[in-house]
Amino acid sequence: MSVGALSERSGIAVSAIHFYERQGLLHSTRNAANHRRYSRASLRILAIIKAGQRAGIPLTEIRQALRPALTGKALDQQEWQRISVAWHDDLNRRIRTLELVRDRLSGCIRCGCLSHELCQMFNPGDEAAAQGPGAAGLEANDP
Repeated sequence: MSVGALSERSGIAVSAIHFYERQGLLHSTRNAANHRRYSRASLRILAIIKAGQRAGIPLTEIRQALRPALTGKALDQQEWQRISVAWHDDLNRRIRTLELVRDRLSGCIRCGCLSHELCQMFNPGDEAAAQGPGAAGLEANDP
């Protein structure tokens, strides 16, 4: 199918489809008039890219998950299951981190000091400085 037809069917802009192709996430062939042509399997690949991006998965990880499809292997239900299982633990980790950020951020907003060094509620005496640089307490495994 043409890039326009792929865009219309997938709901993804032509410019984004060209970007994904440049990033090695999608492949096309050329017809006699030198126009790009995409297989119907491209629709499934675009759906996976879109789902991954909505979940916050970086394109490098999406490309890694799609590697078999990018070499011509069909993405069937078994392949989608493999991808979803591989992303499951990472997504759960992201969810926990986002929940912690949400919960701890609202505490900082209530406090009003907005200063990690001066915060008497979450960081009395700047105890977090001993943990090194960065936003201590915002990762899922932080105290």
